[in-house]
Amino acid sequence: MSSAPHDSYESRSTFGMVGLVAVVVICGGALLYGPRFLSSQGKAVDDGGGVEETEEELQTLNVLNQPPEETGLVEVTVEPESADQILKSLGIGVTTADPALLVEQIGRTLEAGKVRAAANLIGRKALSEDQLKQLQKLASQARLKLHEDRPISEIGELEVNKRVRWALNLSDDYGSRIYLDLLREQGKWGVQKVVLPRAAINGEVPGRAVLVDALGITDAFLQAALRQRFETARSFVAPGEVSDAKIAGLCIVFEEGQYQLREHKPLRSVLNRNNVAAFLANVETSDGLQAAQFGVNLRRADENSPWRVVEINLDQLLADYAQRVAGGDVYYTPLIRNPKGGDTLILYFGFDEEALSPRTARQLEIVSLLLQTDKEKKLTLSGHTDAIGSEAYNKSLSGRRAETVRQFLVDSGVAPGQIETIALGKTQPRRPNTTEGGEDSPEGRRANRRTEIYLDF
Repeated sequence: MSSAPHDSYESRSTFGMVGLVAVVVICGGALLYGPRFLSSQGKAVDDGGGVEETEEELQTLNVLNQPPEETGLVEVTVEPESADQILKSLGIGVTTADPALLVEQIGRTLEAGKVRAAANLIGRKALSEDQLKQLQKLASQARLKLHEDRPISEIGELEVNKRVRWALNLSDDYGSRIYLDLLREQGKWGVQKVVLPRAAINGEVPGRAVLVDALGITDAFLQAALRQRFETARSFVAPGEVSDAKIAGLCIVFEEGQYQLREHKPLRSVLNRNNVAAFLANVETSDGLQAAQFGVNLRRADENSPWRVVEINLDQLLADYAQRVAGGDVYYTPLIRNPKGGDTLILYFGFDEEALSPRTARQLEIVSLLLQTDKEKKLTLSGHTDAIGSEAYNKSLSGRRAETVRQFLVDSGVAPGQIETIALGKTQPRRPNTTEGGEDSPEGRRANRRTEIYLDF
């Protein structure tokens, strides 16, 4: 198949003959000899320089993908061009104060198969001849269709208010993305770098991270956690630096709290140096009414070593989660520090109850997947109660709570030999069962009715 672009048009105008000829000549010259477009009034607008942007220049970004009868543009036929010819004729690209507008128009132009027009928007510095050939191939195969619900996504900052990454979300079986790194100069954003996904080009299952810089690894790690893909998320973590319990806890909080990465500035750069990086992850509930953030730190040994997540500070996220989803007679904070070191997952029970709620059952499903990935992994389940009732009764109740969890995991496919249970009754409360004045503390008792899951990995 030829790699030449298919920028061909058929005229559908009802203009008179004289007007038609004049407009065709103007439009043909604009498309063939420079990155110039026509406004709906027929005025030529030069957006190739990308320096002095006017309101009218912003409007030209929108007319590229509208029907000719709505924009005043007349479709013309142009000869196919090679990637080399396109590259030689490109200017520096379009710059704009609104990066989302630029990214979406690049996406819509590619979706329409107008590779040259998209290249004009991107500029010569960000594109290679090979990338243009790949885009031409994808366009000829109609494989640049954008995702209907979310055509573009902001990934996050590479440098504070200086460099930012966006993605064009392709509608294919692989969730492929075209990444655009934008640079801000003199208050305007322009494309600095383009990264094409292998999956979109070769029809292969994409790798776990297309971009392996600090921002790319952070985004890939969080996307895996959001989709409950524990093993994938774990592959981005430095061994021994972040516990499996914390990764599992993050998966649980994301699912139970119905969190998603915020659309605007989902990842904000705090630090991004040669071998150390830190980002603030901004999340919100699916209804957009609640928001929280947490920190992700990364490190690499040297520039030839991979970036790895070395710390996740979930304090604020867990506080928001506990405050928002706590209800009834059950206290929810799924992750705590273990006095012996590391992190512990916690499942909570109602007063004098040993049955799992739908919420705790979903949390255990994540844990069961953890254990089934490696038959050598083991965990310890410790059952606990509040202070109401006799010591003997509470020890029995705590044992039944631990056994309920154990049986759920076994029924889910976990080998019985991977699980140890301990009944501790009311001997190890997380919080005081009474206030300082000696009165009953319902909140304290809620926190003590639990089964702790210590992952001894």
